[in-house]
Amino acid sequence: MEGKMTVKLFCGDCLEIMKDIESGSVDLTVTSPPYDNLRTYNDTLVWNETIWQAVIKELFRVTKIGGVVVWIVGDATIKGSETGTSFKQALWAMECGLRLHDTMIWEKPNFSMPCKNRYHQVFEYMFIFSRGAPKTFNEICDRKNKYGTCLGRNTVRSKSGQMIEIKKPEGREFGRRFNVWKNNTVGQDFMCQELPHPAMFPEKLANDHIISWSNEGDTVFDPFLGSGTTGVACVNTNRNFIGIEKDPQYFEIAKERIVEAERRKNNESLVKKPTEPALFDFMLEGKQ
Repeated sequence: MEGKMTVKLFCGDCLEIMKDIESGSVDLTVTSPPYDNLRTYNDTLVWNETIWQAVIKELFRVTKIGGVVVWIVGDATIKGSETGTSFKQALWAMECGLRLHDTMIWEKPNFSMPCKNRYHQVFEYMFIFSRGAPKTFNEICDRKNKYGTCLGRNTVRSKSGQMIEIKKPEGREFGRRFNVWKNNTVGQDFMCQELPHPAMFPEKLANDHIISWSNEGDTVFDPFLGSGTTGVACVNTNRNFIGIEKDPQYFEIAKERIVEAERRKNNESLVKKPTEPALFDFMLEGKQ
């Protein structure tokens, strides 16, 4: 890979900071916005319909033609009824001009608090929006095919009506995965258990979306940086990254994780010598 990658981290309100991001400059957004105020986030969060509509509208503006937005979200259940906020957000994104390219599912091996009169909730939505047709799709083929590479025979009917036996082409051992992805939650990931953030998602989840919808050297964005998982995945996959986090405590956690990921990737010690070149340029800025 030629050239130096760039990581830009901002601590402040995402709507204010996004105004300074150039239109059509982002190849991919991978983010998990607040879920119906299900978490307090150190009491720094103000989240309502007006705000998420403005965020989605800005995401449309900054996304390149052919770019993708991965919106990982769930719904609260209030007095026995799900809010349906995720669907409202998807419909609003389409009103703003994004296409709903795919509705994917993140299946989690654990479940939320049990309910007396319905089945256990074990998934969240991963809406894949695109500005036009996606310009990049690097398929992940890790689904074991049922018949593997076995050869077989089949029959087809000729024009005369006669059945002719043909040889099947050799199959692939692994095929394209389905759009239901099963990943551990962070509570089952010992690498992240000690981080004081209430709603982290697994690094592999971010990593697989980044690989699928972008290429090395592309720019990836996360307006809700949280503990920095998307940024860490970008360092490990050679993508430029822009991240915004409002809460100063979470911002510091994200910064430390991303810097450490860069050093590990560059085989550096945790105490870096001033003369050693960095793989990434870091731009750490406060609220504009």
